[in-house]
Amino acid sequence: MNVTRLPSQPPVPPGDEGAGLLRSAVRRDIVDTLANLEPAVREDGLTAKELGELVGLHTTTVRFHLDQLVGAGILTSHFVRSSGAGRPSKRYAVAPGELEPTEDAEGYKVLAGLLAEMFVRSDGAPMTPEEAGAAWAHTHAPSLLHHSPSSEPARSPGVWLSKVGLMIDVLREWGYTPNLRTDSSGRTAEVTLESCPFLSLARTNPEVVCGVHRGLMRGTLEVFGETETELSLEPFVEPHRCLAHVTTRAPFSRSGGTA
Repeated sequence: MNVTRLPSQPPVPPGDEGAGLLRSAVRRDIVDTLANLEPAVREDGLTAKELGELVGLHTTTVRFHLDQLVGAGILTSHFVRSSGAGRPSKRYAVAPGELEPTEDAEGYKVLAGLLAEMFVRSDGAPMTPEEAGAAWAHTHAPSLLHHSPSSEPARSPGVWLSKVGLMIDVLREWGYTPNLRTDSSGRTAEVTLESCPFLSLARTNPEVVCGVHRGLMRGTLEVFGETETELSLEPFVEPHRCLAHVTTRAPFSRSGGTA
């Protein structure tokens, strides 16, 4: 297998240098996909077309992001010639080294506005961080989705987990890279929160940031009709990872209906 390294890459736009590119959830998804390949294929990497199929994006869109990530040194690119005839394929792989998580400037603007609202509740009493997060979700979560889910409590594991999935979509808008697994026959969802957009603040003021995020998750589920929910958040189970446990206490029907 012959490998030809590219001599140069397109310039990175100003302000989008290095790890700052990973503020984009799409680019994080691309990097995560390449980083989690099986060892046998990780070094050779994938083509833009193969990546597009995995992350659900058009090849042209993926290639645009790939060029910026290569230009910033986050990914490498090279040509691989197959044993048969035909043109060599351009492949992308994660560059050696480690990137520190970056703080999301846009996310901080949202958080700052949310915290300011803590002091303007109608009855004059300040909100707790969790109340502020829930209030934000009630106001903004519906506009982040492409459709309006049922406001009736879920009556089956499938419907319940679909609403947890919508909550994950909202978390992605905040800059997280959430992963989901289920337990208790689908009644409990364990959500791993990676790449906290407020990492520095969370380390020094976990009661504020974690409170906001508990409220954000709880409030989002309340918008979808899930008011009988137990939620806990374990901060820093690993240096850059938190863990949320979300359980519905609403009864599921034998027929599996939504109401």
